[in-house]
Amino acid sequence: MSLSIRNQIPGTVTAITPGEVMATVKVRLTGGQDITAAITLESAEELGLASGTAVRALVKSTEVSLATAPVEGLSIRNQLPGTVTEVTTGGAMASVKVAVDGGELTSAITRDAVTDLALTNGTPVVALIKSTEISLATA
Repeated sequence: MSLSIRNQIPGTVTAITPGEVMATVKVRLTGGQDITAAITLESAEELGLASGTAVRALVKSTEVSLATAPVEGLSIRNQLPGTVTEVTTGGAMASVKVAVDGGELTSAITRDAVTDLALTNGTPVVALIKSTEISLATA
């Protein structure tokens, strides 16, 4: 299956917390970072997720926000440090590639945000991703 989702980072499930309808799934990415995905319990069961399951964390580029430093006092659990490797700007929007340990993320943000944050190649950033915006796929 081919997907238009550019952000596909491999990892391994380390824990699952089931709820009535949703489950939180902790994943250790190949770069060593831990992320949390919130998916339906039905999906977790259909994928056969268990501790040790190899997965790919999938995130649309429009769901990756960027900050120039770690953010405290925020409900977004997933904060991945990285470095900007490429910035491509258009009339209103920009595509920013960020190298993170074990992979690369692409963030689609406004051109104004790129300017306000002074993002250029080499800028250290933190990629922010809500757990509800991470999908999981098995290998």
